[in-house]
Amino acid sequence: MVAQILFLVITLAAIALFTFNFRKIIRNIRLGKSVDRSDQPQKRLMTMLRVAFGQSKMVVRPIPAFLHFFVYIGFVIINIEVLEIMIDGLFGTHRIFNGLGGLYNFLIGSFEILALTVWVSCVIFLIRRNVLKLRRFKGVEMTNWPKSDANYILIVEILLMSAFLLMNAADAKLQILGANHYTVAGSFPVSQYLMNLLPSNESALVMIERGCWWFHIIGILAFLNYLPYSKHFHILFAFPNTYFSNLEPKGEFTNMASVTNEVKAMLDPSFVPAETEAGKFGAKDATDLTWVNLMNAYTCTECGRCTSVCPANITGKLLSPRKIMMDTRDRIDEIGKNIEKNGPEHQDGKALLDDYITREEIWACTSCNACVEACPVNIDPLQIITELRRYAVMEESQAPASINAMLGNIENNQAPWKYSPADRFNWANEK
Repeated sequence: MVAQILFLVITLAAIALFTFNFRKIIRNIRLGKSVDRSDQPQKRLMTMLRVAFGQSKMVVRPIPAFLHFFVYIGFVIINIEVLEIMIDGLFGTHRIFNGLGGLYNFLIGSFEILALTVWVSCVIFLIRRNVLKLRRFKGVEMTNWPKSDANYILIVEILLMSAFLLMNAADAKLQILGANHYTVAGSFPVSQYLMNLLPSNESALVMIERGCWWFHIIGILAFLNYLPYSKHFHILFAFPNTYFSNLEPKGEFTNMASVTNEVKAMLDPSFVPAETEAGKFGAKDATDLTWVNLMNAYTCTECGRCTSVCPANITGKLLSPRKIMMDTRDRIDEIGKNIEKNGPEHQDGKALLDDYITREEIWACTSCNACVEACPVNIDPLQIITELRRYAVMEESQAPASINAMLGNIENNQAPWKYSPADRFNWANEK
């Protein structure tokens, strides 16, 4: 009974802590501007099923896609075993689902095979990051915590899978010994090879089995509470993020109603625009972005696919789309903490533009959408870059000299070039 009460207290505390931190992230996302993404629900659902569940954009890189598939499937399916562990922990039972008979044996055997594939995949991922040191895992933004975060989670996964298999090995050996409370149930195609490594003493085996059982479930609850601080929050947010992703043609700019109405009024004197608030042009800080942009930031897996295909980054420019997303997340986190400490009206004198993302970065972007196309969970760094540019140009009248020259030419000559419209076809008369 003591163990059951302890299990209940730990579980409730873990769920409460996760809920507390999750609500803070939702609050931060809601600090973003409103945008309607309720259109085309069927298409959105299919996008989510294809991209998030089906991982359709992962296959571009076959090796990590293959490995990630096993980690993903293992994470989803092995949670069925976690359900049994939770019930056993609450009611003091042991392998409560063993009444399923042959199906139960099949499930436990499948879990073990998946656990092994997850273990192997995580080891390979660690090698790719720390031994092979693939280029896309590098970058100025991938130091300190971001670098350690990925390693921590892979090591934890390895430890959890090891504990799961060792628990089953001890359980299987206790079943063979006919130990009290250990019902003969389950198939152990992987852990059977670990049995010879374990002692034959029943008390020692019980300690190993119980120790691994507690380590496994506490590890999962700890992992749950680690998610809000980690890039692995995409485990939860990948699904809503893909559902609410932009369905419009890539690169299509969003028009501001106030500007559109002004242009229409200039072209048609009879046009009477509806009253709209001018608001701010573009975005200077994270709260000027939409809630979808902020959810994008929390969904970012920091995998580097966006940066690895960015032509600006490839040619040595400062821009890294991954850094854009990480900076946005860090800034909205900072704003959230300021609200908690000083209230919603507090201004810390910082902004996303300049304090986190430099102007050199935003003007290095070619707007090619390669980053958007490459992202496995439909994150859109370009939209954030565009909004920061819009603020710089329309609010501050600041842009690189070449951009200002182009804008001036468009205004005066109706073309990006400095030539008069009357001279536009002079080339046709050249010999």
